[in-house]
Amino acid sequence: MCLYQAFKGAANEFLLANSVLKQKKQTEGNDMAAIKIDGKATAKQIREELKLRVQALRDKGIEPCLAVMLVGEDPASQIYVRNKRRACEDVGIRPVQVFLPADATQQQVVDEVRKLNQDESIHGILVQLPLPRHIDAVQVLDEISPEKDADGFHVINAGKLFSGRPSTLPCTPAGCIELLKRYNVPMSGKNAVVLGRSNIVGKPMAMLLMNENATVTVCHSKTADISAFTRQADIVVSAIGRAGFLTGDMLKPGCAVIDVGINRLEDGRVVGDAEYASCESVAGWITPVPGGVGPMTIAILMRNAVLAAERT
Repeated sequence: MCLYQAFKGAANEFLLANSVLKQKKQTEGNDMAAIKIDGKATAKQIREELKLRVQALRDKGIEPCLAVMLVGEDPASQIYVRNKRRACEDVGIRPVQVFLPADATQQQVVDEVRKLNQDESIHGILVQLPLPRHIDAVQVLDEISPEKDADGFHVINAGKLFSGRPSTLPCTPAGCIELLKRYNVPMSGKNAVVLGRSNIVGKPMAMLLMNENATVTVCHSKTADISAFTRQADIVVSAIGRAGFLTGDMLKPGCAVIDVGINRLEDGRVVGDAEYASCESVAGWITPVPGGVGPMTIAILMRNAVLAAERT
């Protein structure tokens, strides 16, 4: 109980500090730089909270377990899988890794997923994307048991999200919502614009914002004059994968910018969809890249795995 109170106290201090910064910014006007939404620190806070829940499960004889499947040897995917294993170990989740060669057949991949479904000691399953081109990713993801779908990509979980029923949420959009909540960014009654309409981020992001009573517009490659929408937005979530696309002159002063984009430049630097310097000078809140949404994606993945174990 003392440990819980310590974490609760730290969380309250975090929210109080953010509230003070917010009031200061509103008082001093838009010349003050935006409040940086620290995804790395928030993800760490979530992991600390999950450790308590994992311990409670272990006290009941339940060992939370997440299985991650990697097909092929894509360097970026290998890094992501390694980071997920480390996050599991940090929280106390038992990681199970399944590696298949790049030339594995569709049936071999499906068979491995079915084995994981049948293993009662495994609570969550994640298939690392992208899969090799000859593999039908949709079929593979549909094979995952909805109850063990740690990524929240299964069509049943997507349907539950659409209908407003409890479900496993996609990690990146859920991480964005968590950041907005923990930084006290108002969503109810606000105008939100989502840039991008992918099944992984854009569409579920729009649904989650609507569930928070925001009025949502989804812009995409066929949208005429995107800036006409973003200039009216209190919240802009960008997930289009174009470095520096979103600039300060496209924003409403004081808005929140959630940058989901991860783009590698020729010089090796990793940047987001937002041109950080110009957007920071206009926005009220902004996520950096790296260190913003990225760490939250893995933190929510850990939360999904713990939730799956708790449901048992």
